[in-house]
Amino acid sequence: MTSAEPRVESRPDARAGAEAAPTPAVTGVPEADRPALAPPRRWRWTLRRQDLAAYGVFLLAALWVTSRIWVDPAGRVASLYSSDPAQVQFFLAHSVRVVLHGEFPFYTDRFNYPDGVNLMANTAILALGIPMVPVTLLFGPAVSFVTLVTLGLAGTAAAWYRVLSRHVVRTRLAAAVGAWFCGFCPAMLSHANWHPNIISQFLLPFIVWRVVVLTRSSRPVRDGALLAVLVTAQAFINEEILLFTALACGVFLLAVLAQRRELWAAAWRPLGAGLAVCAALAGALLAYPLWVQFAGPMAYHGLSDTVRDYGNDIAAFFAPGSPTLGGNERANVNLAPNYSEENAFFGWSLSLLTVGVVLWLRREVVVRALAVTGVLFAVLSLGERVSWWDRDLGVGPWELLVRLPLLDAVVPTRFGLITGGVIGVLLALAVDRAWSVRGAERRTVRTLAVAGLVLALLPIAPLPLRVTDRPPVPRFITADRWREYVGPGQTLVPVPVPSMGNTHGMRWAASTDLDFRIPGGYFLAPRNGVTGDPGRFGGRPSGIGELLEEVATTGRTPRLDDRQRRRCLDELRHWRAAVVVLPLTQQNAEPLRRTVEQLVGPARQELDVWVWDVRTLTSPSA
Repeated sequence: MTSAEPRVESRPDARAGAEAAPTPAVTGVPEADRPALAPPRRWRWTLRRQDLAAYGVFLLAALWVTSRIWVDPAGRVASLYSSDPAQVQFFLAHSVRVVLHGEFPFYTDRFNYPDGVNLMANTAILALGIPMVPVTLLFGPAVSFVTLVTLGLAGTAAAWYRVLSRHVVRTRLAAAVGAWFCGFCPAMLSHANWHPNIISQFLLPFIVWRVVVLTRSSRPVRDGALLAVLVTAQAFINEEILLFTALACGVFLLAVLAQRRELWAAAWRPLGAGLAVCAALAGALLAYPLWVQFAGPMAYHGLSDTVRDYGNDIAAFFAPGSPTLGGNERANVNLAPNYSEENAFFGWSLSLLTVGVVLWLRREVVVRALAVTGVLFAVLSLGERVSWWDRDLGVGPWELLVRLPLLDAVVPTRFGLITGGVIGVLLALAVDRAWSVRGAERRTVRTLAVAGLVLALLPIAPLPLRVTDRPPVPRFITADRWREYVGPGQTLVPVPVPSMGNTHGMRWAASTDLDFRIPGGYFLAPRNGVTGDPGRFGGRPSGIGELLEEVATTGRTPRLDDRQRRRCLDELRHWRAAVVVLPLTQQNAEPLRRTVEQLVGPARQELDVWVWDVRTLTSPSA
């Protein structure tokens, strides 16, 4: 073994080497020391079948998790919140316009008109949406959304399986166990409700692998360029996850070097050269998109205090996730910011098993480095205020970092995703070591390993996501009746006005491939629409939007005075509104109709909506 890189596993025997053939970039075993025996054709076919079986299980599991949504993709959504799926469907429709109409990919005024939205600052998932354009065109953005969720879960597990089985462990079983957890841990299931951009982590194992390869690469320019391609692609899926990956790789490598300082002498040159090439190439490819994100129209700097305060309760590490076999949504309600941010929730048994694995394999440098990485980011995930079962215990270390550039836009609870990935690799290493034991202890060790895995993983086994029905897109929209009213540069105003809590209007627009513009919406933008201000959800405050949202919530029709009417009409003119549309089936539709009639006059029913033609009220000559 050379001193250029840490050794992830003990040297395999001839049979194990034929099975997995880990690369020297990860194992640290020189090629000259490796068995030269090529696996027989029959053995290779057996390994391929094992790989196919693993990929098949991952796909079936992902279909199981999303099965209730697949029953009716357009009419069902994961329960509690429907805002994020509507936003993602809007972004998928935007990708269609980018491909078919050549629209600018990083900014749009198709919602939040006329200010628009900085899409680079809103995770527009172009790297996912553009390949999905055929599906979106054929079946609609709702089907594309559930397809992305399904493939995100299965693809992430498959990617981890590929990297673990080829470069880290010697047995397919060990790789499958680790990959299963990385793809279907409680945090991934939680984000599967609404965040395909977060669960689509299929590039991350390859990014981590290529970083490790750089530490002893003989061709750092080529390897740095390969890493740059992966980094660039991931930036158009989710930049926050890319940042987490970079931080995790940095902490892991530093933890290894702190234990094996002699490795630095041979590693720093190829690592430095490769990272320099990666930074130069990825920087060139991402320079303009990042300029748009941080200095372009509707750019914001940092997030609101509410989001920055999102942290895990310490108890969240010991409770099973809500969408799992042993989960209890009511018990977890105060342990995470919301249902889609359960970024820990490993359960008591897995937490204890992880500690046991680290103690058992504590003599291995890589295991100690993984433990340091996992614990560090678990602590950071607690946020600015540390709590235990919702009881405040004091200030957390995140308080010292939260105002640093880039980190000021991070949701701290999501650092728990790094800890989850670390646990997945530790499980793979533990199974691999257990299956490597020979002699009289072999059966005992394997029995204990299987029992431990069952006790740890069964309580957090995935269940189908809970769903709720959502109203269909009105026939007024799907039958293109809106085209009789809305001309170029004009907007259709849904009632209630689209916002974080009312995103049905965004689904209407997405169903037409964004052929009409809408005001408002659910997105991140600078406060009061001033570029460079801290970010908030939604655009500048809207008087008519807040009024209609209150009526939709309370069911009470207010009496409006002339001042309120003038203010609302000014907003409609600012939006260049052509038509106001209220579905007949909207909750509290009658109070909403009476309220809008006080503003712009009587409504007219057309198909399944109430319609107000306001072109004469909002024209420049009005």
